[in-house]
Amino acid sequence: MSFSAFTQLTTLLALFANGITLVVLVVFVGARMGVTALAGARDWLRDALRDVGLWLAAAVATTATAGSLFYSEYFDLIPCRYCWFQRIAMYPLAVILLIAAARRDTAGARRYGIPLAVIGTGLAAYHYLIQQFPGLESASCSIDVPCSSPYIWEYGFVSIPYMALAGFTLILALLFTSERTA
Repeated sequence: MSFSAFTQLTTLLALFANGITLVVLVVFVGARMGVTALAGARDWLRDALRDVGLWLAAAVATTATAGSLFYSEYFDLIPCRYCWFQRIAMYPLAVILLIAAARRDTAGARRYGIPLAVIGTGLAAYHYLIQQFPGLESASCSIDVPCSSPYIWEYGFVSIPYMALAGFTLILALLFTSERTA
């Protein structure tokens, strides 16, 4: 697979993740605010995700992990400092969520997955902000692999940190909307 084709695939996956996250957010927040039509949609969505929500969250984390490894190992993109920090948050999520899904342990997935995904979301958002405003980059970033220089810049806004942010926020949406079980 060419770099261009892989980048298009990962970009589309990130945008798809954003769309799903937005729908889940609107439905759950709207239902919480008392919008009757959205309360029914929330119940339907919760039922639809009951048996597959953890599996979907695990698939997102696994896909993000595989994508980051493919970029660095196959296409030889050297991860910057913040990319490594995001990997430190994402890679364990792939394992934790897969085990939790296999055990149907929603409580465990939420207990360990939400903090990692929140940390990853913060790191990815800050990294994306540094790419938007390179002057914010601190001396902690490498001169050889600066955090402010994106390897990818699709559609004028999608970079690797943006993709990570999309993955982390979708994982959070799936974990927050999952049924609480023992």
